[in-house]
Amino acid sequence: MNDSIPVLYEDQAVIVFDKPPGLLVIPTPQNEQKTLVNLVNKQYAGKGSGEHLHPCHRLDRDTSGAIIFAKGKKAQQAMMDLFHKKAVKKSYVGFVQGHLNKHSGELRMPVIDLDAKKFGRHQGQEAVTRYRVLEQRKDFSVVEIQPITGRTNQIRIHFAQIKHPLVGERKYAFARDYKIKFRRSALHAWRLEWTSPFHHKRILVESKLAKDMEEFLIK
Repeated sequence: MNDSIPVLYEDQAVIVFDKPPGLLVIPTPQNEQKTLVNLVNKQYAGKGSGEHLHPCHRLDRDTSGAIIFAKGKKAQQAMMDLFHKKAVKKSYVGFVQGHLNKHSGELRMPVIDLDAKKFGRHQGQEAVTRYRVLEQRKDFSVVEIQPITGRTNQIRIHFAQIKHPLVGERKYAFARDYKIKFRRSALHAWRLEWTSPFHHKRILVESKLAKDMEEFLIK
């Protein structure tokens, strides 16, 4: 993997990077060195600004696509406030197993991450996910997905709960139960839209579907 992370958008306060799949955003307790945070800061250091880049939200290791980094802590807090107010519209493209009964709808179910269960947290949090089917293939569907709430892994959990897990899902579904295989959970952060709290312009950033997902569609 090339260590240079593509830039989708930049202004005085934020940079939107195009995250490749298979890369952690921040280090875990194992303190991995090759993370998105480390790579983009090394990349940005060459500009000589002296500011540190901070992620404003998270993407799973498997998930590819658009992610916002702030230039400095003050900008990060302003952007995170937008996320907390649900003022950043996030759209994903996912490949899900099978065909959904409805071509569009809303999933409204509590979710609890499996990692939370390890620490004795069994109470699920209310989560809302909207979806729209873009295309149906023989054994899977291409779906636009909008997480209205921001629960950990809610997209992966919600589609597993309705028996249409993401293609390649291994944490919340048994991959052996499904005909279609993929090397990761087929989820891509496609579009981010928000009004900048700094220059007050409306910003729309799109990330082209990751190469492995694109190739999967043309098989």
